[in-house]
This record gives sequence, structure tokens and C-alpha cells, in this order.
Amino acid sequence: MKRSIRFAMMASATAILTAGMAFAAYADVELDVIICQYGPNTNDWFLGSGMDGSNFVEKFEAENPDIKLNLDVVSWNDVYTEVDTRIASDNAPDILNIDVFANYANDGLLLPVSDYCPDDLYEDFFPSFIEQSVIDDTVWAVPDLASARALFCNADIFEEVGIDYPATWSELEDACQAIIDYYDGEIYPWGIDMTTDEGQAAFAYYTWGNGGGFVDGDGEWALNTDENVEAIEYALGLVDKGFTNPNPATQTRYDLQDMFAAGKLAMLIAPNQLPTYVEDKGGDINMVTVGIPAADGKESSSVGVMDRVMAFRDDTAEDQDARNEAIGKFLKFFYDPENYVGWVSMEGFLPAVNSAVEALVEQDPSFEAWLDVLGGCQFYPTAKAEWDQVKQGVIAAEQNALTGASIKDELDALQESLEG
Repeated sequence: MKRSIRFAMMASATAILTAGMAFAAYADVELDVIICQYGPNTNDWFLGSGMDGSNFVEKFEAENPDIKLNLDVVSWNDVYTEVDTRIASDNAPDILNIDVFANYANDGLLLPVSDYCPDDLYEDFFPSFIEQSVIDDTVWAVPDLASARALFCNADIFEEVGIDYPATWSELEDACQAIIDYYDGEIYPWGIDMTTDEGQAAFAYYTWGNGGGFVDGDGEWALNTDENVEAIEYALGLVDKGFTNPNPATQTRYDLQDMFAAGKLAMLIAPNQLPTYVEDKGGDINMVTVGIPAADGKESSSVGVMDRVMAFRDDTAEDQDARNEAIGKFLKFFYDPENYVGWVSMEGFLPAVNSAVEALVEQDPSFEAWLDVLGGCQFYPTAKAEWDQVKQGVIAAEQNALTGASIKDELDALQESLEG
């Protein structure tokens, strides 16, 4: 990925340094920062006592005394309203951690990443993650952290039934039937979530596993392809055959994770945080992680999910260069492995920078398997302006199909609405 703007040392700063004069890179810069609340530890880590008895803000300001952080941790339920309200009152944050970015970028509210991100840090990000925040060849945000989905199997169930972990759709159906026969319906073989919470993920699991997806090779919407129709018909067939949880339209992934933790579900596509979730629920499941099954002859792929860090423009700032450098300093400190590894580990996420990988593998050798999953991740096309419409549209199509509608007709109508 070529960067649209390359970094350069400020000529004035270079001249001052060359002259041997004291140079203050920052002059009492204040940065307003909004961080989303990922779990019970987020607030402590940033504002409480989560970093060796101190916290992120205290440590940052101690090392950068000329930069003041006004940092707020906001719940995911409130953050979109909070940000929209602040934008409407001309009080956008300097730095925002959130999942979406395209509307902000299209409205001209964001700074290009190249204006503030140091070169060495930029090169440390996984390229496939950076590519998810590009519009018109410009990078508008950097990845905060990531999660990836894989198939978790209850190893004890598979051993008791005497079957192998499935890699293809036909093997999956055989495994489901064997589990049904052995347990006489007391254990659900396969979990499906087609709710308003994660129905778009179900669409991705099956269509990507059949060579389809949301967009074609040119990045244009391609929702009603033969591959997509065939894939969702296959998923619906699993429901019709009694291989799944009984209510895919209302049982969210959290309901499915509860079933898995209780030993009532044999297989579940879930994020890498599932082991922690099961442990917190008091479950004691011997689980194995494998690739998501794909159609026979097709390649397995995983859904990659990432959130972002972005910087808003502030045309009222007296010293734009000092502000940009301060934002860069914030990012360097946050992604320093000494800080960042603790952050992603504490909340059970995957890193977005290469420098954190070695430390995480050293802590937990099994983590290396997730690097392979990350390498095969595909991402939702969130940079496209119509993503929200498509996300809701595929969920509605799935839910209508669960009650008897034609999935082909549903996807045809959705595709037509995008082309109209």
C-alpha cells in the first residue's frame, strides 16, 4: 500500500537542532481522546490503576509533560451518539477509537494518517489491516486491535462420537448427523447466528467459503451471485435438517457461546476470546480451534474484525504541526509493546502490529495458531458508503429466508436497490 503523503522533518525544526538550540517539540498541546469500552478492564487500564499501579494517561503524561490528555472511556452503546453530538457542536475529539470511519472521512472530518503517524509505526501495522481504512488511495485510520473468527470444536464430543473435525461442507454435514445420532438430539451439532447482532457474519462465513462474498474482484457490490445464493441455501439447509440451534433468527452468538460453555453445542464459529468467555461462565470445555469449513474444493477463510484509531481535523488549532506531532506521540506510546501487549492481552484481542507478536507468542505459544488465522482473514467492506445498508439488507434477507422466502429473490432485490 503506497502512502499518499510521505513524512518529512520540519525544516524549521531541523534548522534549530542543527544550530544546537533547545527545541521543544510540543508546546502545551491538549488532546481530547475518546476510547471505547471493551470490557471491565478498559477504564482501569486507561484511567484507573491498570498499568503496574498507574494508568495509561499518567504514564503518557509523565513521559510527555508538554502534552495533556483529556481522555474519556465511553461505552459502545453511547459512543456513536457522543461523537455525533460533539461533531455537531464543533467539538470533535482530536483522537477517536471506534469501528467505523468512512462517513467521517467522506465528510472531510479526518486527517490523513500520513499527517501524523510516524513512519516506523506505520510500517509495523499488518498491511491487510491498513488496507481496510483506505478511500481514494488515502489511509484515514489505523487499526486499534483485532479479533478473528475460527471454528471451535468440543474435543470430548468428537472423541466420544469417534469423528474427525470437518474441513469441508460435506464433512460438516456428516459430523452433524453423527452427533445427532449419537446423542439423540440432546446436543446441537452446529451454531448459526442470523440475528440482527451478527447476521452479516453468517453471510460472510458461508459466502466466502463458497468463493462469493459481498463484493466482486473490482470491489463492486455482488450480493446475488450464484455462489452467494448457493452458500446461504446450504446454511438454511443445515437449519432445516435439524443440525443447528433451534432459533437462528433470535439466538445471538452470546446465546450460542453459553450453549457451548454448557456442553450443549458441539461446534461454534466464534472470536478468539471464546476460551476466556467460557471460563468466565464457569465452563470446563476441552476445545480445539480449526479452520472454518468451506465448500468442497474451496478455500477456508476467516472473518477479520478490527476497530480503528483516527484523528479529526481541527482548523482552529494554533499550531497544526505541534498538534500532529502530539497525536503521533500518542500513537507511538500506545503501540509500544511495553504498553500495547498488556492492552490486547487483558481484553483478549489480537494485535494489529508486528512488534507485539513475539511478546504474545512468548507469553502463550498457542497464540501462534491465531497468526495463521489472521493471515487468511477477509474483512467486511466497511469503507464503502453503502455498508450499513448492505449489512442490514443481508440480515433481513437471511431472516426472511428462514421463514420461507426465496433467498435468491431477497438478494436480487437487495442488489437492485444498490444499483438503482
